[in-house]
Amino acid sequence: MSQTRIKRDDEVLVISGKDKGKRGTVIRVLPGQNRVVVEGVNLSVRHLSARQGVAQTGIVQSESPMSLSNVMLIDPETGNAGRTGQKVLEDGTKVRVVKSGKRS
Repeated sequence: MSQTRIKRDDEVLVISGKDKGKRGTVIRVLPGQNRVVVEGVNLSVRHLSARQGVAQTGIVQSESPMSLSNVMLIDPETGNAGRTGQKVLEDGTKVRVVKSGKRS
C-alpha cells in the first residue's frame, strides 16, 4: 500500500481514461484500494426501482471510484497540474508542493 499524496477537497485533473482532461474536486479517498472519488467524473448510471426506504427512484447517476494513477493534483497558485512532493520548512513542518520542473 503506497502513501496517498492526494487529499479530500483537493482539485485534480484526470489524465487518462474516458474523462481525460476534466477537472474536479476530490470527494473521497480510498487509500487501501489506491482509488479516489472525484466530483462529476467517472459517472455510473443505476436504475433504481420504487421500494420502501428508497429516497430516489428512476435513473440515478453517481460518481464511481477511479485509480489514483489517473489523476494529477492541480497547484492552487498557478492552476497547472503537476507531480507532488514534500518539502521540509525551516521550522521542521512538512508541506506538500507541486513539482514545477524548474531548476533552482
